Amino acid sequence: MRRATAVTAWCWASALVTLGGVGVLVGFLVLRGGKALGPGLLFGSQPLWQALTGRVPVWDGIWPAVAGTGALVLLAGSLAVPVGIGAGLHLAEFARGRWKRVAGFAVDLLAGIPSIVMGLFGFALILFLRRTVAPTANASLLLAAGCIALLVLPYLIRTTQGAIEALPPSLRLAGASLGLTPWQNLVHVLVPAASRSLSGGVVLALGRAAEDTAVILLTGAVAQAGVPRALTEQFEALPFSIYYLSTEYRNPAELERAFATALVLLAVTGGLLLSARALRAAARRGREAGEPS
Repeated sequence: MRRATAVTAWCWASALVTLGGVGVLVGFLVLRGGKALGPGLLFGSQPLWQALTGRVPVWDGIWPAVAGTGALVLLAGSLAVPVGIGAGLHLAEFARGRWKRVAGFAVDLLAGIPSIVMGLFGFALILFLRRTVAPTANASLLLAAGCIALLVLPYLIRTTQGAIEALPPSLRLAGASLGLTPWQNLVHVLVPAASRSLSGGVVLALGRAAEDTAVILLTGAVAQAGVPRALTEQFEALPFSIYYLSTEYRNPAELERAFATALVLLAVTGGLLLSARALRAAARRGREAGEPS
């Protein structure tokens, strides 16, 4: 009894410490950057509509960083999501024996690579291209998105694999009893049943892509690049803007902008996380409703 009470108290204390840490972090950001929040943080002194449409450049706001982060996430997602979901489906349904173990180990090894190493890989790729087939190769949005896609790929693979393998065996038997081939059963039965869990994994991967700094620092993010207009151009991003403002600020107002930018990035990633949790909860309720009583 005493041991159970001690374990319960330890669990509650750990949960409270975690919540307290998050509360202190968010409160500190609000305290330091709350005054800088507003339209001026995004667009500076430029008119709202003209800044949104790109008719005038925004030099004193973080709108280019917001647009660059959005372009980076969308491009990295378009590169990583099809490959990650396809590889996860293969591991869950078709890979067997030694090949499944080797492929799974490779995925776990890729997941353990630090982001700074992935950034160095992108930087080395630039140097290789300059010395071989593309002398004018440079850091760009496309290169950064490709490295970010490699960074989030293992999360997509494992999430997809787990979502498919967690489905009840009755679904596989139902497809086979109707005469469906394994491929038809996967496409028409299993993937639709796991679609919400897959969507949650995709959202989490996109959130991971939005907040990384080390990769983009070496592969394309620069200060005052403006709104990205081509895949081969350099760009701004929220994580890099936070780094730049906090290390190069010239007055307290610029430091407040750094904290406010951190709040914007936290809101973006927090919104993606909440969306993923909502999708997973909906998927769980759907599975429970579909199970026979």
